[in-house]
Amino acid sequence: MSTPWRWIPPLAGSGPFQMALDELLLDQAVAARVPQACLRLYSWSGPWLSLGYHQRHLPAAWLALAGQGQLGLVRRPSGGRAVLHGGSLTYALIEPNPARDRRQAYRDHCRWLQRAFAEMGLPLSFGTARAAADSGSCFARSSAADLVHSNGAKRIGSAQLWRRGVLLQHGSLLIDPPRELWWQLFQEPPPELPALPVAGAELGALLRQAAEVDLGGGPLQERPLDRQEWAELHRRIANQAKIFHEGT
Repeated sequence: MSTPWRWIPPLAGSGPFQMALDELLLDQAVAARVPQACLRLYSWSGPWLSLGYHQRHLPAAWLALAGQGQLGLVRRPSGGRAVLHGGSLTYALIEPNPARDRRQAYRDHCRWLQRAFAEMGLPLSFGTARAAADSGSCFARSSAADLVHSNGAKRIGSAQLWRRGVLLQHGSLLIDPPRELWWQLFQEPPPELPALPVAGAELGALLRQAAEVDLGGGPLQERPLDRQEWAELHRRIANQAKIFHEGT
């Protein structure tokens, strides 16, 4: 019988806090003799723009908005384009034994999201890669890694990082993105999305239940961060500014 997935209760925090924690969980899985898969959902304290690991040469407007204190900038360990975190929910999952084909890994690890949205009467399908104007936004186009509504509007964008065969998959689930700030950043409106019938804790519970069917194959094992993890997390947070500036 496979080990149950670990569930970390939702934690709100800054961009450096969230990215440092996701990378810590990934490193723990890589180093463990018997690694445990892990899932968490989280929100961000204030608006943050997360940049894909390889995203360079940021527009002056982004740096100006950050300099004015209108948003924070942080670099993700995963790939992809910029994601505005505000009016959204983020998931991160760590899978020690994913399918080696990346497209199949996306399909395997997005099935729970599709289940949850189908239960809300809002079915999602995978996008199709297509040309689009490069605004720098993750949500400017949909690919085979993303989930879209029947009208093509992108609801969830996902990205991956693989480290020694272990998968970190990030995803941003749009709920009510800030329209004005989105325009300022990307010179285009956010996707026109149908309203969700549930929100907050009810949405989180629905997503967790779907994950127990399609990821864990049973109840997720709730295990908050322990004292040692908190200590290592705070050490890593202090390095996030260096990571960001080295990549810009």
